Amino acid sequence: MYLHLGQDTIVYQRDVVGIYDLDNCSASHITRDFLKKAEQTGQVVNIAEDIPKSFVVTQERGEITVYLSQLSTATLQKRSESPTEQALRGPL
Repeated sequence: MYLHLGQDTIVYQRDVVGIYDLDNCSASHITRDFLKKAEQTGQVVNIAEDIPKSFVVTQERGEITVYLSQLSTATLQKRSESPTEQALRGPL
């Protein structure tokens, strides 16, 4: 399965390590340090046209990539669920 992160960016769902809310997570110095190091090493891909709301960490063949997305974590999670999981969850 694939996960559409916004713009023209699609990743394999199996490569997704985590989907994080940028506002909530950036309050932690550990997360800020992680994002700073990832940016310095060229691992950050900004796919947000506007201010990013979330970031998605992927690992493919041992390589970490951090995608900054303008989509919310709720939207990304909903996109990552299978139709069966969505049916079991019911309407929002």
